[in-house]
Amino acid sequence: MATFTLAEATIADVHKAFKSGELTAKKLVEMYLKRIEAYDQKGPKLNAVIYVNPRALEEAAALDAKLEKSGPVDPLHGIPVLLKDNVDTEDMPTTAGSLSLKGYIPPYDATITKQLKDAGAIIIAKVNLHEFAVWGESVSSILGQTLNPYDLTRTPGGSSGGTGAALAANFGILGIGTDTVNSIRSPSSANSIVGIRPTIGMVSRYGVIPYSFTQDAAGPMARTVTDATKMLNVLTGFDPGDLATAWSVGYIQKDYTKYLKKDGLKGKRIGVLRSFFGTQPIHEEVNAVTNKAIEDCRKMGATMVELDTPDVDSGEIAGEISVHLYDLRPDLDSYLGDPKTKTPVKSLEQIIASGKYHPGIEKNIKEAMALKRDGGYYERLAKRTKLQDRVMAIMAEQKLDALIFPHQKRPVVPVGGTQVERNGSLGSVTGFPSIVVPGGFTKPTETAKIGVPVGIEFLGRPWAEGLLVEIGYAYEQGTKNRRPPPTTPKLAGEM
Repeated sequence: MATFTLAEATIADVHKAFKSGELTAKKLVEMYLKRIEAYDQKGPKLNAVIYVNPRALEEAAALDAKLEKSGPVDPLHGIPVLLKDNVDTEDMPTTAGSLSLKGYIPPYDATITKQLKDAGAIIIAKVNLHEFAVWGESVSSILGQTLNPYDLTRTPGGSSGGTGAALAANFGILGIGTDTVNSIRSPSSANSIVGIRPTIGMVSRYGVIPYSFTQDAAGPMARTVTDATKMLNVLTGFDPGDLATAWSVGYIQKDYTKYLKKDGLKGKRIGVLRSFFGTQPIHEEVNAVTNKAIEDCRKMGATMVELDTPDVDSGEIAGEISVHLYDLRPDLDSYLGDPKTKTPVKSLEQIIASGKYHPGIEKNIKEAMALKRDGGYYERLAKRTKLQDRVMAIMAEQKLDALIFPHQKRPVVPVGGTQVERNGSLGSVTGFPSIVVPGGFTKPTETAKIGVPVGIEFLGRPWAEGLLVEIGYAYEQGTKNRRPPPTTPKLAGEM
């Protein structure tokens, strides 16, 4: 009797079906390719996939042969992964969503690409992002606008919106996002999935097209905390290609799945960051979802501590402390100008001169082009250090394990709008880790049949990923808020 179901399938579901002989990696990839075929450029036309791996079935067949010969060997054996298209792949184009890099195939895999492959994963597709990861709506010159599968009139968040929308719609099991200000957690919030932004230095950025080495992080996205945690396990470690990872030595744990505890909220002290909540009518639905999350955490044994911290303001952090635009030109140029990358454009200046980019990023890239790392830049870095100390002091004074707040003060914006009032800057500017988990939905509307997803963010001290997994998992298991989107139902003949 068949027991495997593709919808919402997890790593454990797949590996159990492999073991019983009910499923093969090739069959699994075939089913996901059919869903991409049915829903990406047809049906709801999510427009999330830039490039499908033409060797995905071949790679799956090789993994099936390996399984037959030696039994289960790798932690992500046969698991299809959706890779944000600013992550280098030596066997597929990497465009960062830009026509200026159309057809560019890097000479090497990014470290995280190699780690995933070494763990047995199959890169099933490269997915859309906001071009060069510079903002949050996931629109690019190479593909256009990705849509939110819960409400086709809205954006999927960003910049990793292709990953978020594709995971929500069940185009694969795992996804990679990158995050300079909000970009793993924004699409996780907007698509009812899980995203982990790790401590800077925990996961290598080598071979990821950079935005800001000060703030860039790469990390796992998945439909469950368990799968995101299993993915995190294979992404960590020192990499000479990214010296920031040297700081992780001695802090990384071999297996974060030991923190997947259903009673993980019991005894925790969590600070409610009220300064990150909106106060206007437009914020009411998100506030209601977040207040319920706070109450749920309390019911599951956590002590919830109300914080009075008006000086910690996410808008001010993003606008007056973040250095992303100052870093964009020099850090992107260091990648494009590296002789071994062999990119068709060698600098941000050349990208602008080519005109091969989406007009939506013009203001940001031209501003970045004009910025210099002068006194203003170093003033921001000094404010960053003060912010890090302030957050650590709040947590020390109140004896907190984590902070809680809505990732975004209002629902993700409609197509054509600009993302506003996101709270991810606290994690990205401090470099501290955080996890976003599904918190629920706004009220249903004509275009959002089950409502628009709202993500709850938990932020911790550096290297506290295990603690965040424990909190996030307990909250997820105690609430079961994740629901698949109504626009991408089960296909005829799908397991």
